[in-house]
Amino acid sequence: MSDLKARFEQAVAESKTLPEKPDNMTLLKIYALYKQASSGDVEGSRPGFTDMVGRAKWDAWNALKGQSSDEAMQEYVDLIESLK
Repeated sequence: MSDLKARFEQAVAESKTLPEKPDNMTLLKIYALYKQASSGDVEGSRPGFTDMVGRAKWDAWNALKGQSSDEAMQEYVDLIESLK
């Protein structure tokens, strides 16, 4: 396992024990970076107008389209570190 992947998995664990809950925009960024790092570019169609949460998550993830998994992992690690 690469060093980056190990640090990413550590950050995922630490994200569940942050001292305080991040604001919604930061939570969306965390979600999008996690999905980009673990699954790559978003697939499927954008959720409908009635699914506000799903739509916001899809939009946040879609904004990272084309970013490499390694870049997303590094950004995720950096973001979680900044929230500790």
